[in-house]
Amino acid sequence: MGKSTAAGMFRQLGIPVHDADSTVHALLAKGGAAVAAINRAFPGVVSDGAVDRKQLAARVFEDPMALRRLESILHPLVTEKRDIFLAIAARQKRPLVVLDIPLLFEVKAEKSCDVVMVVTAPRFLQVARLMRRPGMDRARIEAIVARQMPDAEKRKRADFIVHSGLGRGLTFAEIRRCVEELRGRRMLPKTSLPPRYC
Repeated sequence: MGKSTAAGMFRQLGIPVHDADSTVHALLAKGGAAVAAINRAFPGVVSDGAVDRKQLAARVFEDPMALRRLESILHPLVTEKRDIFLAIAARQKRPLVVLDIPLLFEVKAEKSCDVVMVVTAPRFLQVARLMRRPGMDRARIEAIVARQMPDAEKRKRADFIVHSGLGRGLTFAEIRRCVEELRGRRMLPKTSLPPRYC
């Protein structure tokens, strides 16, 4: 969808971003806090002190029970890192922060946010972007998409919607407008208003 690109744009605007994917990568890297537990749960996926993410993905991709076991290891650790990030931001009196969370609605993490922004792109563009990733094929893309909430439903649940398929300049302009609006609010309550396109 362009979520990582959008997160980089928030950083350009001086807004701290907690990236759940990067946190997971650090947890799986050599010396990461999840390595020992994953080695116990999935013997053979750790090499030279780090989790081999390809091997781990192969073990859990089509096994819902294995995926739940993995999530039960990773989610509490990611939540702990996110809470530390938020505590630091609060001490620094940051008025806005971004939590970059994949599968936000699917894991019900929207409850921990004051405002939800969904980054969206046309399906053909999503597929083209995914196909550029190593080891990706159509069958894998369809399996990934099948586990996600449909984009139309995410957009219905969002407070703000940003398009990432119209060029970086327009995406950045949309994000900047959203940020300006949010900076102008005294509080950021959840509302029942329809989603806004920035």
